[in-house]
Amino acid sequence: METLDKFDLAILNELQKDARLTNTELASRVGLSAAPCWRRVRALEESGFITGYRAEINRHKIGLGVLAFVRLDAAQSTGHVLPALEEAIRKIPEVISCHYISGTGTFELQVVSCDLNTFSQFARDVLINLPNVKDLHTSFSLGEVKASSALPLGHLARGKA
Repeated sequence: METLDKFDLAILNELQKDARLTNTELASRVGLSAAPCWRRVRALEESGFITGYRAEINRHKIGLGVLAFVRLDAAQSTGHVLPALEEAIRKIPEVISCHYISGTGTFELQVVSCDLNTFSQFARDVLINLPNVKDLHTSFSLGEVKASSALPLGHLARGKA
């Protein structure tokens, strides 16, 4: 599957809104019958457009009231040193996102924690002791304006009937 048509885009949009839709509900929303809709969903999964389904959990409800943005500076970025740091970061459940960044720093991490004291302890015990870490710079979220994992698809629909 190389290109997406209007039905594929509609399926992706609807599943991003609610991945718990039954195939019948999804088919109705996108204007297909159930069997072709199901085949398209399977094709989108097999082609790698859909990579998984998950529940979105309210972090505040489970006691993770702190969201920290941590810029992590690596001491070296050559050889086997950076992959070892990447692997260590992947294993830390409190790190919910990690990106290579341009500009100052090597990585930007999003880290959740119960409170500031817990985060402080975590930063001193875990983050600063990761392999090849030179420095940490932390900013804290003071409130969410928008939090969404839904991706915009409008650029794919331009020019399609």
